[in-house]
Amino acid sequence: MLDTSQTVLTEDYQFPSGAGRLSARLYVPVSAPRVAVVIHSATGVPREYYQHFARWLAAEQGMACLTYDYTDFGHSLRGPLKASRVRMADWALTDMPAARAEMRRRFPDAQQWSIGHSIGGMLGPLQPDIAQIDRMICVCSGAVTVSDHPWPYRALAGLFWYGHVPLIVKALGYLPGRALGFGADLPASVYWQWRRWCTAPRNYLPEVGGALPKARWAQTDTPVDLITFEDDQVVPPNAVWRLADLYGPDARRILLSPAEFDLSGVGHIGAFARRNAAVWPRLIA
Repeated sequence: MLDTSQTVLTEDYQFPSGAGRLSARLYVPVSAPRVAVVIHSATGVPREYYQHFARWLAAEQGMACLTYDYTDFGHSLRGPLKASRVRMADWALTDMPAARAEMRRRFPDAQQWSIGHSIGGMLGPLQPDIAQIDRMICVCSGAVTVSDHPWPYRALAGLFWYGHVPLIVKALGYLPGRALGFGADLPASVYWQWRRWCTAPRNYLPEVGGALPKARWAQTDTPVDLITFEDDQVVPPNAVWRLADLYGPDARRILLSPAEFDLSGVGHIGAFARRNAAVWPRLIA
């Protein structure tokens, strides 16, 4: 489907990732883009959430922007959710490079940027195509563990990882996030790997070079910004700086306050919400 309304062209289609295909929406400015951006979503956040930011990038910044849903999530779900065996690492190490490959195919002459939200930037140092990324921007991405959360949010996280939620996931064979008030429904295999990482003292970092690929970002000159907000209780700044260490000594660490933008709060999810559009120029500065 092609929408040519206003000053942005949009196209809904699918592109290959591993053995499957992912559902995407592409936003393109009317003139040839100088930058091609892929937005890698936070866990359980559908591609539609980023539509206003993506349209702003195309209309106001002249950038092409791809939004998409990970394997077995949102529009990319194929078959029963409880039959899925996809892991969070598959999203990061298969789907994310596939999305960038698609943008390189569509816009070979443009700079290639990745904007990762939460999980979207969390495994960035392990990506197989670092040399083909011109810029990485991580928003609220960090190697978080339960002890990082401030109270009382830590109690809510404890329920999600240790309380009734894992029992329900075992019983149903998937995470009924909508019914539980914890966001979207997710494959059980995503939940279990997510749980293992977020309850370990250093998240996934001890698995680097073993169960996960080696971190190679620090050996490259690819620039990366790690942006966090003072009021993010889900991935607090100290967890973001832990991830920044893995990106290497040249990673830029940027701590923002909602008050700088005359906002009452941004938190973990709100940076891409239309109500917080005042933040957007700072994300790509």
